[in-house]
Amino acid sequence: MEQRANLFKAMADPVRLQILEFLKDGEKCVCEIIPFICRSQSTTSKNLDILYRAGILERRENGRRTLYKIKSPKVLELLNLTDSLLVDWLSTYAKTVEYLGLQKSSK
Repeated sequence: MEQRANLFKAMADPVRLQILEFLKDGEKCVCEIIPFICRSQSTTSKNLDILYRAGILERRENGRRTLYKIKSPKVLELLNLTDSLLVDWLSTYAKTVEYLGLQKSSK
């Protein structure tokens, strides 16, 4: 349970989710990630390190450049499943709002 909680904690941050979105297309250099997420180098590095230590990212050195990529395609599956769940919830919410609007207008 602790490992599961640590995995979700690592991903439970908008900046880190933005990094994962950017890395969906493959390996990227930190120098590419920084301008994409519009954060400082130190903030970017901190967030990358959290994802790396959680086992979500892999990193490698290429000269002076540090490159990151998503370690497992299952991370992308988890993100897609989360998006699908959110769409379901929003759909239910929209139907409820529509129903309540119809109830209010019929009075």
